[in-house]
Amino acid sequence: MSLRLALISEHASPLSALGGVDSGGQNVYVAQVAQHLARQGHDVDVFTRRDNLEAPTIVPLAERLRVIHVDAGPPEFIPKEQMLPFMGKFAQWMGDFIEQNGDYDAVQANFFMSGLVAMQLKRWLQIPFAITFHALGLVRLKHQGGVDRFPKDRPAIEARIMAEADAIIAECPQDEADQRQLYGAAPEKMEIIPCGFDQAELGPGSKVAARRRLGLNPYGRIVLHIGRMVPRKGVDTAIEGFSRLIHQHQIAAEMLVVGGESEDPDPVFTPEIGRLKSIAERENVANQVTFTGRRSRRELRDYYNAADVFVTTPWYEPFGITPVEAMACGTPVIGSNVGGIKYSVAHAITGYLVPPNDPDAIGRRLAQLYLHPRKLARMRKAAVRRANELFTWEHVAEQIGAVLERIARRPTVLPAAIPDSLGVPS
Repeated sequence: MSLRLALISEHASPLSALGGVDSGGQNVYVAQVAQHLARQGHDVDVFTRRDNLEAPTIVPLAERLRVIHVDAGPPEFIPKEQMLPFMGKFAQWMGDFIEQNGDYDAVQANFFMSGLVAMQLKRWLQIPFAITFHALGLVRLKHQGGVDRFPKDRPAIEARIMAEADAIIAECPQDEADQRQLYGAAPEKMEIIPCGFDQAELGPGSKVAARRRLGLNPYGRIVLHIGRMVPRKGVDTAIEGFSRLIHQHQIAAEMLVVGGESEDPDPVFTPEIGRLKSIAERENVANQVTFTGRRSRRELRDYYNAADVFVTTPWYEPFGITPVEAMACGTPVIGSNVGGIKYSVAHAITGYLVPPNDPDAIGRRLAQLYLHPRKLARMRKAAVRRANELFTWEHVAEQIGAVLERIARRPTVLPAAIPDSLGVPS
């Protein structure tokens, strides 16, 4: 059954590069899900907020796939924590667009603000929707406390979305448990569908060749981190763990840290890089840790293949795409035993799970792998096998497509009026 689908992703455009403050796993998720749904024969439009006055309203990406820029707030970068007041305008603009250009069979909303828009469209136009949250306000508050800058209404909005959604897509068992236990989400609405990787984009390759292309030592030891440069990602812990490898375990290596707001690792554009550089200096590994800045998707395969081990140690992680991408390239993962990472990484088979904020554990596990090269080689093979068996975007999109087809066939049950206090006009 071919569907006309709208994907909403208010702050995470599929056109954005990976690694910025508001540019990371959700951008990749939306881009890949949209592309694969289109390849499966669906007509897909991705709606995202215009943050550049020069951007065309409609950007064709592929056959059956377009990105549509929504006028909601000033056409410039706005931190996602400040976007909620513009969601009423976002919903109105989308409603007008749909009335002028034709209806959709179903909507997939990404993040709670997109879910708020989808709720309103369902009320106005009777379009059913599924929601993927990518992160939950109550979980974020638990780990970030007063540092969290999202509006205090966020958990109430999330609970309302769960109640009104036609389907809820959780990204891992922990995500499902959090929604049921913290918000009372209905289990009959929920599907666990993980994130994935693109087999055409990522896969194992020659380590020596990848290193040469990147200008790295072809035969040295290389530890890698890729991701957003924000405190909750725990890059500081990864650097401290790397320092333990160097100084406590006496194993020479280098570490690459990929990500940031610019292609140069400039602390002016990415303040977190400045903080992390000072930590590397404090740990006496500044000469062994290289910050590369942001890199394009096409360059990441070489980074993943160049590394011996991928380290990702966030405080919490709703899913985490980079560990799956690393495994797809045959790079074992040392990751925090939290959220989606404890689902994607098979402990002692494709890598190791460690407690968050525990650099000593990271150092021990890195040393263990470097001291036992046969174990490292076995993990490489197991990582590729697990990634291809469980985490391809083609398989992910098939499952999401089945959810959207199911809700498109069912009669739409309309929600009650949405209160003004939730950011959307009733």
